[in-house]
Amino acid sequence: MRNRSVITFISGALIAASSLAQTVPAPQATATAAPVNLTFDVASVKPAAPIDQATMMAGLRAGKRPESVRLEGLRATYTYMSLKELIAYGYKLRTYQVSGPDWLTTDRFDIAAKMPEGSSKDDVPAMLQALLIERFKLAAHLETAEHPVLGLMLAKGGGKLREATEVTQPFDDTTPLKPGESQVDSVDGPIRLLRNSDGSTTYNMGARGTFTLIVDGQNGTMHLKADSMTMKGLAAMLTSLGGGNGRQVVDMTGLTGKYQLEAAFSLSDLVNSLRDQGITIPTGPSGGPGAPSMSASDPGGDSTVSDALAKQGLKLEKSKAMVEQLVVDHVEKAATAN
Repeated sequence: MRNRSVITFISGALIAASSLAQTVPAPQATATAAPVNLTFDVASVKPAAPIDQATMMAGLRAGKRPESVRLEGLRATYTYMSLKELIAYGYKLRTYQVSGPDWLTTDRFDIAAKMPEGSSKDDVPAMLQALLIERFKLAAHLETAEHPVLGLMLAKGGGKLREATEVTQPFDDTTPLKPGESQVDSVDGPIRLLRNSDGSTTYNMGARGTFTLIVDGQNGTMHLKADSMTMKGLAAMLTSLGGGNGRQVVDMTGLTGKYQLEAAFSLSDLVNSLRDQGITIPTGPSGGPGAPSMSASDPGGDSTVSDALAKQGLKLEKSKAMVEQLVVDHVEKAATAN
């Protein structure tokens, strides 16, 4: 039997990846300081305390990752966030678009900040960017250059995707949460998560769509069911989940609609991707009881990401594309005094 803690960890880890699933391209970043009026009134920056495995697993079982972004009123709180995640959030980019030293993924911080009166959630990324520049002496530049990528393309015979039948509606993120529901904030806006009785989690992103994820611990697969997914969103999710084998997946299908999608992916790529991001996967002794066995040939699902995509009339092919990257030229490992 597979290590249940590993499966639970992966299920919780999908929360971060889920913020990519329905997104449109992020606005262009700027590697210059934010306008002086877009700064936090006050901000506390501290190294995050280590989280023991039992506490982490308890949170994940409740559908909560240790790292989070919470915007409430005029308060912005970042908990157990890596510096790479903070930089990506501040510049409205994905973490895979930030290039810098390896320790950016491992050193973690807690930030509590107060926004000035009259500011809005839309101002927060610029305020965080200004904070990183001031406290961590961040210097970075944006560049767009040709890089090897994997192109998400239509397979021979065309796509087998079904158009979304319903237009998803935005929700008011100030309304009370339902029982079993939680909310996280992402670069693209709030996401409401609902833990279902079958162990799956439904991610409500309002007008950006909804989808459900469930991890099958018996077969080592992740099942995805989306009611309204764009191909750009699918490409972003595949990049985050490791489907690009270390390369960014770029949408080259030419499809601009929203689609219904069901697929079962092996978890092996996800495990490797999370480790690459500096997230420790709890496992049993290597080769011993409880150690996970998540090879690409796990039974019960599609053996590879390519197999899962083929059922949708899609494929991944090596290609090249102009890719936007934020290159970190300098950043301090410790923030200056609060």
